[in-house]
Amino acid sequence: MQQVHLGIIGGGTVGGGVFEALQRNGALLASRLGAAVTVQRIAVRDLKKSRATKIPKALLTADWREVVFDPQVELVAELIGGTTVAREAILAALKLGKPVITANKALLSAHGEELFAAAKKYGTNLYYEASVCGGIPIIKALREGFVGNRINALYGIVNGTCNYILTRMKLEGADFATVLADAQRLGYAETPPDLDIDGHDAAHKTGILASLAHGFWIKPKKIHVEGIRQVSALDIKFAGELGYTIKLLGTVKKLDAGCRVQVSVYPTLVPNNHVLASVNGVFNAVFVRGDVVGDSLFYGRGAGKDATASAVLSDIGDAVLDLKSGAKNRLPAFTPHECSGAVAPIDEVVSKYFVRLNVVDKPGVLARIATIFGQSDIGISSVIQPEGHEGASVPLIFMLHDATNGAAKQALAKIAKLPAVKGKPVMFRVESFE
Repeated sequence: MQQVHLGIIGGGTVGGGVFEALQRNGALLASRLGAAVTVQRIAVRDLKKSRATKIPKALLTADWREVVFDPQVELVAELIGGTTVAREAILAALKLGKPVITANKALLSAHGEELFAAAKKYGTNLYYEASVCGGIPIIKALREGFVGNRINALYGIVNGTCNYILTRMKLEGADFATVLADAQRLGYAETPPDLDIDGHDAAHKTGILASLAHGFWIKPKKIHVEGIRQVSALDIKFAGELGYTIKLLGTVKKLDAGCRVQVSVYPTLVPNNHVLASVNGVFNAVFVRGDVVGDSLFYGRGAGKDATASAVLSDIGDAVLDLKSGAKNRLPAFTPHECSGAVAPIDEVVSKYFVRLNVVDKPGVLARIATIFGQSDIGISSVIQPEGHEGASVPLIFMLHDATNGAAKQALAKIAKLPAVKGKPVMFRVESFE
């Protein structure tokens, strides 16, 4: 049986998980591929560090170059993370014509265009299934399964940390800070947690999915990003009473008959009768709408040793088959469709809105607020002033009809200046999935 020699850069949670999975299911993989995968070398940062996965010392090196430049290594898996050493190692491997597997969404977000161009230039492949949603095969689905579809809309719950926090806030009525502290204690959130809770991790993944769906590279600075710090237990409670669940949603949506698309990440009110509203805890889900296939849902664990290792094994399988057949590039990663495409500015995106204000409870306040919305050509679908709130100010909740983000922001800026409005207005977008 043909042997394929694999070099791994990174022996931590993901790298160790891949090594462990190969020991467990290597024979199964070989029987399906008609080729056996042998781990030739593993580069780690610290040779003395204790590891959860027992890796033979003979395989270990502290220098990634000993993996990439080993003449016996035919296939390289970059599982070290970061955007400096990882980028250098991947480019070095690609220049040698060696296919590379990566789970590094931050690197792809920042340097993907360069890396895929290098793979094309040197006649090899870059595989990246594990970079988005862990064990959910969403990359393969978009690149291959939906190759005959135009992707009209894509919505993703792609960050397990945020989903865990929002789920607990909803189920327990707990506040953000309390649940975040628990998430850090349980290992679901990093310290500091900014990459997750400020939406940047979700933006990395959403940008990759958007680039695949629409065939042009989405630059990170073009993605509108909001995190979940501003989501309060009160907002979740009122959203629930209105029939919605708040989720951090990555949204990729064609806006018109032309080429413009919305690419954004922000807390979104999802109708409780939509399948995404029931995705709880650390699980991920991606909802895809194709013009031929219709609606599809991909659901599963979006992170963790085993889920990520499963995605890496999938890429190993593809890479081995490509090596066997001499395929240099079966399906290019990002190919222009009918046009070059463009990301629409968030202020031009149209949405419905949930708005919460804290106001002084006296006659005429509601009328003045409604007048400002009317002057901005924004319709009000419903108003709620919950009972049982007493004090210097009380909550006032509006559900607004479709309006551009720019118009909604301008109206709220004027409303915030009213003497009767206390504190900063809270605004969340509402997704109808129409």
